Amino acid sequence: MRRFPTILILAALALGLGLGLPPLASAGDNDIDKVNGSVQVAAGQQVGDVSTVNGAVHIAGGASVHEASTVNGEVELGDKAQATELGTVNGAISLGRASRVSGKVNAVNGSIHLAPGAEIGGRLENVNGAIVLDGAHVAGGVGTVGGDVTIGADSRVEGGILVDKPNNGWFHWGSERKPVIVIGPHAVVQGTLEFRREVVLKVSDSAQIGPVKGATPEQFSGATP
Repeated sequence: MRRFPTILILAALALGLGLGLPPLASAGDNDIDKVNGSVQVAAGQQVGDVSTVNGAVHIAGGASVHEASTVNGEVELGDKAQATELGTVNGAISLGRASRVSGKVNAVNGSIHLAPGAEIGGRLENVNGAIVLDGAHVAGGVGTVGGDVTIGADSRVEGGILVDKPNNGWFHWGSERKPVIVIGPHAVVQGTLEFRREVVLKVSDSAQIGPVKGATPEQFSGATP
């Protein structure tokens, strides 16, 4: 798994250790930075970086931001909204219909959901939490450690899928549950599907996938396994 954004890791560690955390410095006049409280970006608004430590980030439909991040809270990108990157440590991430993130999207403990027509130009990954693509597109691959992954009907992924094994570091919870990976009807996954831990892999008979490493696909017909 790739490194999580440094600013979020440091903020999470500071909170866990009970250290005082000063207000985040603004990188520009158009940035929105908070420590406590949610951040709202209005419909159609264009801003720079949007961040908080304790609170959610809500980006309304048609808005445009650069990087949106929080430590404790969800990140929500509205319909037809745009961002460069999205990230959270403890919280879910959701992308609305026809929304677009040009770079990466990542979480540590939290689910990630992409609505129909949503698109991610970079990599999508988390450590724990379900990942669901509902008729969506990810260009840079999908990765997780302990989360279920559903590449729903008509979704497309380039860069493959990686389910990594837990390590003995900060992100190890010792769960022995097998992640469930579902590749839905008419979905396309280009690149290697690599599984470094035991998983349940279910693939629609109408899906197209690349080479599989570390698992044996179970084929299914119909809308769901």
